[in-house]
Amino acid sequence: MFELSHKNQWLVGGILLLVMLATRVHVSDHLLDASWAVFFLAGFYLRNTVSFGVFMATAMAIDYVAVNQFGVSDFCLSPAYWALVPAYGALFVSGRWFAGQYQGETFASLGKLIITVMAGFAVSEVISSGSFYALSGTFAEVTWGEFGAQLLKYSPHGLYIMSLYLSTAVLLHIAVRQIKQVNTTV
Repeated sequence: MFELSHKNQWLVGGILLLVMLATRVHVSDHLLDASWAVFFLAGFYLRNTVSFGVFMATAMAIDYVAVNQFGVSDFCLSPAYWALVPAYGALFVSGRWFAGQYQGETFASLGKLIITVMAGFAVSEVISSGSFYALSGTFAEVTWGEFGAQLLKYSPHGLYIMSLYLSTAVLLHIAVRQIKQVNTTV
């Protein structure tokens, strides 16, 4: 199982919150929203379950400020918005599960990471998109076939964005572990 020291959990948690703030506020079209990757990484790195609530409250606060102060569209704010709690929870739990499976920088860990990310993403996508289609009031009536077609249309882009951020995190994770290993052997 992977565990950081208490001090390093605070450091990583702060960095993840800053990444979410920088990418979720939607003021710039150049930074893609890292929230899905952030919730997965928070589950992996942070041992305190309260951290999920902190990240969830932060995401909601960012959305509130973005809509009310920066004029970001409120299209996604509907009764379905509350389904983000279990959707992001699925990503957090996926990260937590992977932390228990982590065996260092091995191909086995990489394979488990890919499967875990895909599963967490799929559950989160079905919850968030499904609730939006069912509860937002935007769609008169959506059939299972239409919902499936929309998932197939939009999911690859979301998975792509999440994968970009997670790939960067994996490379940083490996680099930090290598630097730490070199410093302990010197």
